[in-house]
Parts: sequence; structure tokens; C-alpha cells
Amino acid sequence: MPTINTVGIIAKPAVPAAAEVVPKLLAWLEERGLHVRYDERTAVYAARHDGLPRPEVPEGCDLVIVLGGDGTLLSAARAIGSREIPLFPVNLGGLGFLTAISIDEIYPELARALRGEHRVGKRKLLHAEICRGEHTVARYDALNDVVLTKASIARMIDLDTYVDRQFVCAYKADGLIVATPTGSTAYSLSAGGPIIFPSVPTICLTPICPHMLTNRPVLVPETSVVEVRCLGEDSSVYLTIDGQIGEPLKKDDRVVCRSSQYALHLIRPPRMMFFDVLRQKLKWGER
Repeated sequence: MPTINTVGIIAKPAVPAAAEVVPKLLAWLEERGLHVRYDERTAVYAARHDGLPRPEVPEGCDLVIVLGGDGTLLSAARAIGSREIPLFPVNLGGLGFLTAISIDEIYPELARALRGEHRVGKRKLLHAEICRGEHTVARYDALNDVVLTKASIARMIDLDTYVDRQFVCAYKADGLIVATPTGSTAYSLSAGGPIIFPSVPTICLTPICPHMLTNRPVLVPETSVVEVRCLGEDSSVYLTIDGQIGEPLKKDDRVVCRSSQYALHLIRPPRMMFFDVLRQKLKWGER
């Protein structure tokens, strides 16, 4: 494992627990001779004035600590981009499928990471492009999902969907979710999609409230190219990436999704396996 010399910290705003955690965490890291970079919110918690814009925090880091929930982790993943920097996710409350390290586990798990003994799970990203005519007008990378939803109040939208140029379905629905295995426990799960083990190489297509009740979620190989054609009028369909960023689409826009060459390197507690997380977060029965 590479030696850890520089650590980044990205924190969720307005979390009372962070005001107590951040000063102690900075002191712990600096006592061990580590250089620390942090975002502006983390600087506020530490009563410092040298915070960086979030996208600049990962530059030169060997490890990035995320303090918050899954939303903060998704934002941090975008900041990391194509850099394969391990992400240390600490849950400061809430559901937190991805942020599996608790406040009580921070220092034992950080010590393990500094010794190179941490367990890393690789979560494949999903690359999406908006194609307008012959031009690609936008590019995004998603950890969870690429979602096309209706922008108007009541009207359903029409989405022609293809997988590897084979016509799949003319969806008439409130929208369509193109999800990674990581995203299978997010919006896709709420829309009736399956729970997918993180290492399964697949992409999930989950329609949102389809007009045809026989339209069910479909799993396709990770190697597939998924193309969704927007048939509605300009701005009647909105594209959202990981529930956080996006833009309205124009008539005849094509959203092309394929598995990215990049993966998020997510540090996991050594004793916390995927089904442990499901039992804990979804309140499944214990034996």
C-alpha cells in the first residue's frame, strides 16, 4: 500500500457532531506528522480560515476522509474524479449505506489505514454523455445513478431506450434510472429495483412509475452501452447525476451511458460485510 502523507477532509455542513469531531481529528492527524487539506466547511468547524474549495481538496492527497452521509460522499467522489484516492467514509448520522465507519471507529480504522491494513472496495463509476445531433454537449460520471425524470408537474415522458443498439423499450413513465450496483440501494431501490451485490458487473435500468405495469427493472452486462433518447419537448425532461447535479434536456437529445474506466476506492471496516450493512440499514432480521 502507498504511504499516506497527505490527508484531505470533506465535511457535511450544519452537522453538530462535526463541530466536536473535526478539531480532535485534525489534532490526531497533525500529531502524526500528516499534512492535512480540508474544505471550507471543515475549516469552519475547526475555527480556521484556510479551507479550500471542495474540488481542490483531493489534489496531492493519499487519503480523503468524508464526514457526513452518502450525499457528502457522492460530492466527494465527484471532487476526486479520476484520481484513484482511497475514500474514508465516516457516518455522522442518517441511513448511510456507503458511509459505514461510525464515529467510534474513526481512530482505530485510521490507524489501520496508516499501517496499510485497510480493506478497499472498488466501486465502478458510470459515465454519461449528452449527445445533441452530432455533438457531445456534456459529460458526467456517476457513482450511483443517471436519472431522466419529468420536469413538468403531471405529464409522463417518452424515452426510447437501446442497449448495444438493440431496441429495448419505449418507456412511457415518470422517468428512468440507469444505476450502478452501488446505486442499487439508492433511488433505484425506492423505485422497485433489485439490490445488487457491489462486485456484480452490471448496469440496472429501472423505470419510475411506468404506464405499463409489465415494465420491470432490467439488468444488462457492465460492458453494455445504454442509450436513452428523449422524445419530449425541450426542457420537459431533466437529467440528474447522483441526485445532485444535472441539466434540462432538449427534444431528441440522447443520453449515452457506459461503465467508466475509473472506480471509487472505498475503505470498508474489516468486519463489516455487504449483508451486514443491509441488515443494519434496512432492519433485516437477525438470527
